[in-house]
Amino acid sequence: MSMQHTVESIWKSQQSGVHFPGAWIGKLSLDDAYRVQQEILKIRLGEGATQAGWKVGLSATVAREMFGAKSPVFGYLLEASRHRSGHAFALAGLISPLVESEVLVVLGKDLSGPDVTLDQARAAVKEICPAFEIIERRGDMRVDLALGVADNVMQKEFVVGPARPLSPEEDLGDVRVEVWINGKMADSVLGREAMDNPIQSLAWLANAVHRFGGALKAGQCVLTGTFTKPNAVSPGDRIESRFSGLGTVSASFR
Repeated sequence: MSMQHTVESIWKSQQSGVHFPGAWIGKLSLDDAYRVQQEILKIRLGEGATQAGWKVGLSATVAREMFGAKSPVFGYLLEASRHRSGHAFALAGLISPLVESEVLVVLGKDLSGPDVTLDQARAAVKEICPAFEIIERRGDMRVDLALGVADNVMQKEFVVGPARPLSPEEDLGDVRVEVWINGKMADSVLGREAMDNPIQSLAWLANAVHRFGGALKAGQCVLTGTFTKPNAVSPGDRIESRFSGLGTVSASFR
């Protein structure tokens, strides 16, 4: 079966609201899934969407073990999915949403694999921001990781707080995030306790994207992976994540 047919079939299914089509469960390799994902991105861009950047998923060892993954995974971000801190989301427009607290980096220059180092990745960062990613449980990635990658790794929306430069010697593993839901602290995690270094995630991403003919571009942003377990939300909830030395990002749900 041709890649073109695979892309057309999965894209049509996604457009109809079926994100993990039964006919494709167990049929895709991870490499094929990335090819499908990137071809669907081209379709979206051809229809007028603008790519804002990239996301890294399963950056934490415990998350990879849960999903049976040998490495992190990546997806793309669209400009239409970007929101400022304080945004109010309508839950009726989301599919079983979860909120993840992440450091977002903005690139000041291009970053292209195949052998990007940590120092090169750090040097490419212009700014860092506190951020949320809103993911949707559109299917079970534990059942079929490849279909989850083809479906853009559950990405739906992202929320960005205030930006500041990355200091030359700053270790983002030292950042602590406190998650507050409706005024009560729900989680408190030190970066290095929860995930790989965000700069390490960025270097991995540049090298992984290169394998599929892409590169990270100056001006793009990258969600580097969640510090915390995903937080479920209900109507009326307000969630705020406070990143030490970085700032605060918030969102509400109705």
